[in-house]
Amino acid sequence: YNIIYSSGTTGTPNGIVHSRQMRRDQMAVGEESGLGLPGQVTLLSTPMYSNTTLGIFVATMAYGGTAVVMRKFDCARWLELAEQHRATHTILVPVQYQRLMDFSHFDDYDLASMALKYCTSAPFSAELKAEVVRRMPGALIEIYSMTEGGVVCLLRADTNPDKLHTVGIPWGGSEVFTIDEQLNRLPTGEIGELVGRSTTMMSGYQNQPEKTAEASWYDDNGERWQRMGDIGRVDKEGFVTLLGRSKDMIISGGFNIYPRDLEDALLKQTEVADAAVIGIPSKEWGETPLGFVVAAGSEPLDLPAVCAQANAELGKTQRISALKQLDELPRSHIGKILKTTLRELVSET
Repeated sequence: YNIIYSSGTTGTPNGIVHSRQMRRDQMAVGEESGLGLPGQVTLLSTPMYSNTTLGIFVATMAYGGTAVVMRKFDCARWLELAEQHRATHTILVPVQYQRLMDFSHFDDYDLASMALKYCTSAPFSAELKAEVVRRMPGALIEIYSMTEGGVVCLLRADTNPDKLHTVGIPWGGSEVFTIDEQLNRLPTGEIGELVGRSTTMMSGYQNQPEKTAEASWYDDNGERWQRMGDIGRVDKEGFVTLLGRSKDMIISGGFNIYPRDLEDALLKQTEVADAAVIGIPSKEWGETPLGFVVAAGSEPLDLPAVCAQANAELGKTQRISALKQLDELPRSHIGKILKTTLRELVSET
């Protein structure tokens, strides 16, 4: 067994127990997706205690490949190492891909050896996926799962240009569907909490049986499924679209608002480099959406104009009430936005 801790983006990190068989099955999924090529050289810059990074590292070693491990991500150094070692594989989080795309000397480096790039851990916009596919050699695979396991979805972005808004389809025997607030299974295509299972599910939370039970869903046959903690939908082809974390869903005036929709409306604006939306208390509506934005340039944003443009694209029940500008959004060590920190900023002010 091994224990890996969750990222703690919504609270205190939890110890997640993985069995040896689970780790072997995770490696098998990696092999199916393209790991294990002869002469593989994997360039790693994400933390080794990240579940996906660890899985790719172990798989690289198991298949006789070479792993080049960076102490800290830096655009220039990453590109130098990729060129020097003729890297064939890598894994990056979305913010790292964005920094590479924005790096002024990116196109000066030879990345022709790159066969496969992975991305995981945080929302990966369709626009950024398209740019990475266009400018970086090799396949691009987005991985959707969680340290606890459950479903594993893969999106082969370079061969599914019309599905870049999704996180792909279940892989390696995974299954997924949605449930409503009463924990009833929903028909295909309906929005709800994602529930999944696969051979890469955790054994449970370390010394927390009640928390393990809360994270589980049981079908009529008594089989355990993992509650993914995400709101989304599954289309008829099996592709999964994420709308946000269930804990982040905003209930305003009796309507469910999914932050991802609002964040996408903000990020469509060229002057906005980064965005996040949370719910804050409202006497009139119960909760109301508050947005945080980071400017793409050095000039301050016209916040009312940015807010108005986003709201013009959203439904009447989805409107952002106000925006705050930050120099950068708080993120975890693997690039996830820390909305708990944003809520703390609001409570302090």
